[in-house]
Amino acid sequence: MSISFSANEFINIAIGIERRGIVFYDIMTKSTESDAAREMFQRLGDMEREHIKTFEGMLQDPGSQQPAESYLGEYAAYLQALVDSAVFTDDMITSELATQADSDIEAMELAISAEKDSILFYYEMRDMMPRKAQPTVDRILAEEKSHLEQLTRIKRLLATL
Repeated sequence: MSISFSANEFINIAIGIERRGIVFYDIMTKSTESDAAREMFQRLGDMEREHIKTFEGMLQDPGSQQPAESYLGEYAAYLQALVDSAVFTDDMITSELATQADSDIEAMELAISAEKDSILFYYEMRDMMPRKAQPTVDRILAEEKSHLEQLTRIKRLLATL
């Protein structure tokens, strides 16, 4: 069976990932010792919040269609399963992951790993999306790549201190 997602379906998955990213970055903001790391995590959490607003605005696109369902809520359950298996698996695990860092550099490494996972997830989703939805995916990918670059820069800075 071939699965195809509309832009709205992809955006709903992205919203779920971004919400869990907020939990992760908020915990990291509170637990880091470095001012530079704290500012970075705060900024990334704020950016994730902005992403959600942007994505929610994209949901208003009248060109989206809901797929046929065998039973009520089938597709929503499928999308939730995708979110649950992506990047941050749930809020509890996200919280535990965030508090395991023994140093600010290790915290940056956890965040870098999470951003890489997000990028890989979005690339996989991009290949599953209809062609007309790919610009939406490309925009999301560009923002996630910028997060990765920022985190890498701060990690390098912390390593020199």
